[in-house]
Amino acid sequence: MLDEALYKWYSLEWFRPSAFRAFDWEFGILLYSLWLVLLIFILKWLIGYKVKQKLPVALPKKDIGKSWMAYLRILPNLFIALALALFIIALARPQRTNEQVEQWTEGIDIMLTIDISESMQIEDFKPNRLEAAKRTARQFIGGRFQDRIGLVIFSGDAYSLSPLTTDYELLYTFIDNEIDFDKIENRGTAIGSAIAVGTNRMRESESVTKVMILLSDGDNTAGNIDPITAAELAAAYGIKIYTIAIGKEGKVPYGKDFFGRPNYIENTLDETNLRDIAKIGEGEFYRVSDSEALANVFQLIDEYEKAEIKETRYKNTTDFYPIYVKWGIVFLLLFMLTKSTFISNVLED
Repeated sequence: MLDEALYKWYSLEWFRPSAFRAFDWEFGILLYSLWLVLLIFILKWLIGYKVKQKLPVALPKKDIGKSWMAYLRILPNLFIALALALFIIALARPQRTNEQVEQWTEGIDIMLTIDISESMQIEDFKPNRLEAAKRTARQFIGGRFQDRIGLVIFSGDAYSLSPLTTDYELLYTFIDNEIDFDKIENRGTAIGSAIAVGTNRMRESESVTKVMILLSDGDNTAGNIDPITAAELAAAYGIKIYTIAIGKEGKVPYGKDFFGRPNYIENTLDETNLRDIAKIGEGEFYRVSDSEALANVFQLIDEYEKAEIKETRYKNTTDFYPIYVKWGIVFLLLFMLTKSTFISNVLED
């Protein structure tokens, strides 16, 4: 309602409690002086009642009575009181401020490179390694702001699932619906190919910071490019590489037997390649053995690779005191008008 009445000073909407609550008051302390207006007129009435002259007149009781017109005599006092109150409200400077905050950042380009080989079905993470990685990647994306993020998946071959994008909802859809064990037919772990595909997606990026996060649970067993060569190529394009080795050493649950009991297989992982890749890419290597550790690693990377978020604030302040000044002038004129009419009692006033 306030917006509709913005340029209609005569609208009664300006006297609603909701209108006053919507204001910011530049000199709000002046509003306490409104009680003085009431006090002044109470004192005026009390003093006038005590000191005004009374003229005794003998009249029959039947002729004693008050005309309704006698009550109109309160109007001049009411009008001047309202005028004073409105001038005080105007002096308190009612305002409304619209503040816009514009956030922006130069942004970071991040490529998430996720292993979907068969060994990612191992259940030392719940429900399995791949689902734990997908869940953590989703949380990681949710914590970013205006960063472009892409997805690469790999097993025996590497496949670019999503180019760099700020459409995080699209990335969530890919993670939830497109990352599974049947996406790539060739079996194995092509770490070098995965780095090469991620680098190809990022090589034309003009971002100041480019990051690749490589998550795998195995050694390089497939692909047509050596992981070290691929890492050197990525480093030449200024891509920092974080590598995460996922999985426990020793016996780990993998599938179930005929009776529904978990099968256990021996799991080993040579960390050498992943450590060397991280060193070449000037990033960090991490080894995680449970979902909590995996989440903590992504949180660390999230903190390391935060872009500075900058803010520009715009303030637009509108004053509304002219509305109450105009109303005050109206009541002041009404006071002056009624003081010059039959409503006033010149013998008392």
